Amino acid sequence: MSVEIAKSAGFCFGVDRAVKMVYEEIEKGGKVATFGPIIHNTSVVSELESKGVRIVNDLSELQSDERLILRSHGVGKCIYDKLDEMGNEYIDATCPFVARIHKIVQEQSEQGKIILIAGDSKHPEVDAIVKHCIGECYVFADENELQEIFQKNLGFLKKKVAIVAQTTYNIIVWNKCLDIIPDTFKDVTEVFQTICNATSARQTAAVELARRSDVMIVIGGKHSSNTIKLHSVCSEYCPSYHIESSDELYDIDLNGASEIGVTAGASTPAYIIKEVILKMSEIQKNQEEDINFAEALEQSFKKIHTGERIKGIIVAVNNSEAIVDIGTKHTGFISQSELTNDPSKKPADVVSVGEEVDLVVIKINDQDGIATLSKKKVDEMVGFDNIVKAMEEEKVLEGTVQRAVKGGVIVLVDGVGVFVPASHTGLGRDEDIEKLVKQQVSLKLIDVIPQRRRAVGSIKLVQKTIREEAQKKFWEAAEVGATYKGEVKSITNYGAFVDLGGIDGMVHVSELSWKRIKHPSEVVKVGDVLEVYIKELNQETGRISLGYKKSEDNPWAKFAESYSIGDVVKATIVSITPFGAFASIIDGVDGLIHISQIANQRVDNVKDVLSVGQEVDAKITECDIDNKRVSLSMRALLAEDAGEEE
Repeated sequence: MSVEIAKSAGFCFGVDRAVKMVYEEIEKGGKVATFGPIIHNTSVVSELESKGVRIVNDLSELQSDERLILRSHGVGKCIYDKLDEMGNEYIDATCPFVARIHKIVQEQSEQGKIILIAGDSKHPEVDAIVKHCIGECYVFADENELQEIFQKNLGFLKKKVAIVAQTTYNIIVWNKCLDIIPDTFKDVTEVFQTICNATSARQTAAVELARRSDVMIVIGGKHSSNTIKLHSVCSEYCPSYHIESSDELYDIDLNGASEIGVTAGASTPAYIIKEVILKMSEIQKNQEEDINFAEALEQSFKKIHTGERIKGIIVAVNNSEAIVDIGTKHTGFISQSELTNDPSKKPADVVSVGEEVDLVVIKINDQDGIATLSKKKVDEMVGFDNIVKAMEEEKVLEGTVQRAVKGGVIVLVDGVGVFVPASHTGLGRDEDIEKLVKQQVSLKLIDVIPQRRRAVGSIKLVQKTIREEAQKKFWEAAEVGATYKGEVKSITNYGAFVDLGGIDGMVHVSELSWKRIKHPSEVVKVGDVLEVYIKELNQETGRISLGYKKSEDNPWAKFAESYSIGDVVKATIVSITPFGAFASIIDGVDGLIHISQIANQRVDNVKDVLSVGQEVDAKITECDIDNKRVSLSMRALLAEDAGEEE
C-alpha cells in the first residue's frame, strides 16, 4: 500500500493570510472578535477561541472595545458602512481574490449590467458578493439552474450581462455552464474568470491523483465549500471520503486499497493532514504489508532547504509580491525586492500567473507553512555564468546604468550589477556621471572574480573599439574635397573640432566665415551639425583640415560681379585707424578710406571727421580681388562736386 498527497493541498494564500492576521491581532493584546468563523475549519476556529478570540454573527453582538476581523470569505458593503458608523476598529482579512469579485460586480452593476453568480447561495462568500451588487443579480448552482435563468429572462437581451464565479467553484461545472450559454445571449454576456488559481490548481491536482488511486481521502471542514467540491470531483474517479479529522478514519474500510490518495481543502492546516496520515499508519500497522505511513507522508511532503534551487508556478501577483506554488505544503512568497534588481518594475512587470520560474529558497517557516523565495538570486546566478562566459569570449554586453556610486556606476547586465569605474565610463573628468543613470550602454568586461561574484566593466573600451573601426573605415575612403556632415564636439580659440564619425577634423577660425570673426563661437556652438569638406589630409599625423565656407557664398566674388573702379558706393564705417578708416561696402567686403582721401583739407585725426557706424558716400579708386583689397575715396567725390559748381 502506498500513500500519495496531492501537489496542491492544504492552506491557500487567502486562508493563510486571514489566520495570520488573527494571530497578529492576538499578539497586540486587547479584545479580538471575528465576523463569523474566520475560516471553515473547526480545529483552527477552536484554537483561536482558546486564545480569547470571540465569534460574532451580527454587529449588534460586537462590544465597543473589541477589534473586529472580517473573515476571508468577505462581507457585504452594508457591513463596512455600519462599522464606519459604529466606530469600531476593524481589520479586513477578506481574501484578495474575493475582494476582486466584489470590485467587479460593483463596477459592472453600476454600468447597469445584470450580474450572474456561479456558486452556493447559502455560502457566506456568495452572500457577500450578492451584497456588493447594486442592481439585479441571480445565483446559480450549476448549468441547469443557469439555463433556467436564461429561459425565464429573455429580457436580458435588452441589457448587458456579467457572469462571475465563487472563488472555490467547481472548475468542471464552470466549464459546463459556459458551454450552455445560449448563442442569442453571447453578444450581451461578459464572462469574468474569478475561480481562484489555487482552487483550480487544487482541483486539477486532486483529479490527477484520483485517476490513479484506489481511494481518495479528502480532508477539510464539513462546511468548507472548496473541500466539498474537492470531494465531488474526486468521487467521479474513485471512492472518496470527506473527513474533518483523523478520528473519522475508523469508519472507513481501507482494506484492499493499494494506492491511497490524500488531498485537503484550502482551510486545512498542515498539522491536521499529518495527523490523518499518522492515524492511517496506526490503523494499518497490523496488516501484512507493514507500511510506515509517517515515512510516506514525509516523502509526499516534498522537503526543501534554505539555499536550495527549486521551480515554482506563479499563482497570484499583487503590487508588493508574487505568491508561488512550489509543490510542498508551504505557501511561497517572492517580495518585489527579490523578484528583480530593477526598483522601477512592479511584480506584474516581472512574472505572470501560470508562469514557471526558477527560485532560490531564502527562508523556511514550517510552523506557519511559509517559504520566502528569491527569483533575483537565480537570475544573478544565471547572469553571472553568462558574465564569466562573456569575459572568456571578450564579448560586448548590453546593460542599463542602474545607479551612480562612489567612484563609478553600476550597470545591470542579465540581472548582475557590473561596476564601471568613472575612468571607464567614457565621460570627461569634469562631466557628471549621474547623467548616465537609466541609459542603455555597451561595455566590455575587464575583471571578473567568480568567488566574490564581482564583475568590473568598461564602457570606454567599447567606445574606443568603435572609434578605431570608424577611423579605419574613414581613412580607407577619405579624400580631399569629400564632404561630410558632423557634429561640433569642441571649440578652441583657433577653430572648431567636428566629429566625422569616430574621428575629428578641425575647421580653422578663418574657414568658418567669410567675415572677420574674433572667435569661432560667433558662428558655431557645441552640438551644431555642419556640412564640411576635407581641405587637407595627413594619415601619419592623423590631422584633418576642414573647410566650411562655400565658394558660392564668397562675398569677393559677388563684389567683383557687381562693382568696378570708378563706382560710387554707400559704405558704413566699421573701424578707425591712425591712417584711415575701413568701411563695409557689402557684407564681407571692406574698403580702406586713407586719411588723405577723407577731405579736401588736411586731416590730423580721423576720429575728428568719421565715427564707427557712420554711412558715407565714397568712390572705388583701386581694386585687387586676388589680395582682397579695395581703396575708397571721399575726397574724389568732393573734387567732382567742386568742379561741377565752377
